[in-house]
Amino acid sequence: MARASQDAAAGAEARRLFVFSGGFLTQPRIRRILTLSGYDMHLGKPAGPEDRIGVWGRSPTAPRGEAVGGWTGAPVVRVEDAFLRSVRPGRDGGAPPLGLLIDDLGVHFDSSKASRLERILAADPLDDGAILARARDGIERLKAAHLSKYNAFDPGLAVPEPGYVLVIDQTQGDSSIEWGGASASTFREMLVFAQEEHPGARIVIKTHPETVAGRRPGHYGEGHAHGRISLLDAPVSPWKLMEGAVGVYTVSSQMGFEAILAGHRPRVFGQPFYAGWGLTADENPVARRERKLTRAQLFAAAMILAPAWYDPCRDRLCSFEEAVDQLEAEVRAFREDRGGHVAVGMRLWKRPQLQKVFGRERPVIFENDPARAVAKARAGGRGLLVWGAADAGVSAAAGEVPLCRVEDGFLRSRGLGAELVPPLSLVADPVGIYYDPARESAFERLVAAGPPPGGEQRAERLIARIARAGLTKYNLDPEPLPELPAGHRILVPGQVEDDASVRLGAGREHTNLALLERVRAENPGAVVVYKPHPDVEAGLRTGAVPAEAAGRLADVIARRASPATLIEHVDEVWTITSTLGFEALLRGKPVTCLGMPFYAGWGLTRDLFPEPPRRRARPTLAALAHAALIAYPRYVDPVTGLPCPAEVIVDRIARHQIPAAGPASRLLSRLQGLFASHASLWRKGGAS
Repeated sequence: MARASQDAAAGAEARRLFVFSGGFLTQPRIRRILTLSGYDMHLGKPAGPEDRIGVWGRSPTAPRGEAVGGWTGAPVVRVEDAFLRSVRPGRDGGAPPLGLLIDDLGVHFDSSKASRLERILAADPLDDGAILARARDGIERLKAAHLSKYNAFDPGLAVPEPGYVLVIDQTQGDSSIEWGGASASTFREMLVFAQEEHPGARIVIKTHPETVAGRRPGHYGEGHAHGRISLLDAPVSPWKLMEGAVGVYTVSSQMGFEAILAGHRPRVFGQPFYAGWGLTADENPVARRERKLTRAQLFAAAMILAPAWYDPCRDRLCSFEEAVDQLEAEVRAFREDRGGHVAVGMRLWKRPQLQKVFGRERPVIFENDPARAVAKARAGGRGLLVWGAADAGVSAAAGEVPLCRVEDGFLRSRGLGAELVPPLSLVADPVGIYYDPARESAFERLVAAGPPPGGEQRAERLIARIARAGLTKYNLDPEPLPELPAGHRILVPGQVEDDASVRLGAGREHTNLALLERVRAENPGAVVVYKPHPDVEAGLRTGAVPAEAAGRLADVIARRASPATLIEHVDEVWTITSTLGFEALLRGKPVTCLGMPFYAGWGLTRDLFPEPPRRRARPTLAALAHAALIAYPRYVDPVTGLPCPAEVIVDRIARHQIPAAGPASRLLSRLQGLFASHASLWRKGGAS
């Protein structure tokens, strides 16, 4: 169904959908997508004129529903997975589908009659410029992120040297073969054609993942691998595989669709949905398909207009782009965590959240001793996680063991880390860490590379949502804004003075007092508004400015005022390395940096600290925000526990949909606060 049809169905009274297969009843996600698409699932016999029968494609259970439809006259609705599904197949322990094709005419792989998707391809104008632009961006985004229907492959694996002819195998009994006008003999014929039409060229047969896993046999085996023919069963990216191919041969595999998107004109021996539109060389054409389409039009129909896409975190139907946002988050977690991690020297209160974020594929092993941690990582083929720039003595011993530095992200929580409120976002940087300008980081590489197609527009929408909701890093309950004198107002955010971003990124001014002194010296007539750091105000960290000095240097001390509101009421921000400077940039305010935070050195700030020579890119604000808020951090939805995109976290924080901390966390927070207070008194006593 087209998106407009889905929206109309969801808003109208639900039709009763009678099902005769247990799969509909045992899979909550499928039931939920159907419900949101306007269908109310039932058992029994259809009776009313609006009743429908639901079947799964052309599955072995479909004839039951078809038979009931035959003697009741109730129309049959066929349901299938959409073309982006999950990390793994459902039968392989994978997640349920992110979208469905709900078809009241046929099913996309059955060429004997037109399906709803074919009707869109044949009759829809497909000339909407906005949708076609989305389609072009969508194609490039799937390529860049290496996303496919199933995604349990490794984009880092090498593919054969370019110049080969790619022949795509499928599993025996695949419904798209039988219902697409093909058979087992078609695969034998296809291999012969590939050799005859490319004399002397290497032939690479891509084995189906289900065949590699031993679950379902394919049509080619070791007996076919001889001479210039080889089998490829490694879990490589289909997009990388397409890059090196000089020709692509398929019967009805979805990889044929991806071959079109990759710029090929595949040789097609069956009758899949993507054949017959002028984008394939068809051995067995479908006579009724006469229209000529572009790749963008084909993609728009198959990926944007036809499917019902689902957002599992916010429990609603969503756009194609939002479905990709979710799949991208889930696939990233799989790819980065499937080898497993050993976390070194992590505090006890941080461990549950680290387990949620990084332990979905293999539970994180926590170890305090660096040598034992390295040994366990080597023995288990795992990577190492250390907190921030402090490597817990691991770097020298790690050798070839991958090491990632972990830190809070920039949309952290509704509450302070020093009060043991767990973060909603974390970064795991395999290169450096974002707040250390002395060395390269993965964040810098993301900024230099630029966002993917559509990324800047996505970041612009996210920035607008953050600004509307008044969100910042910690999102504390604010006090009323103090009265601000008229004049040119400069907001000066205080920082935790022993914070790593200050220790590693500050210049001459590395204390809040020195920061205030410089701001006042260079802006004698300005209204200086000083905002102490909330951790310092809470007595949990160092950085307090003596009251006399603060009163002399600042015109206003805004203690618990909302940072977002303060930014709106000032003219500029001066900081050492505070994240509040980044939040001011997002709101269009000029920012002067005395140190070198992650957002400085890119031409967007006034920098009084020499920028690293590496920072030569000149990104737009939206491109910088994409790197900082979308591409660099990892997010886990606090409600569903799923990996999720940044947009979900923004909604959770804005709507206060974050579960409260348990009693154990609150007790640890109080104990940590008492310890910090005693430590502060001890330091003062020692200094005197």
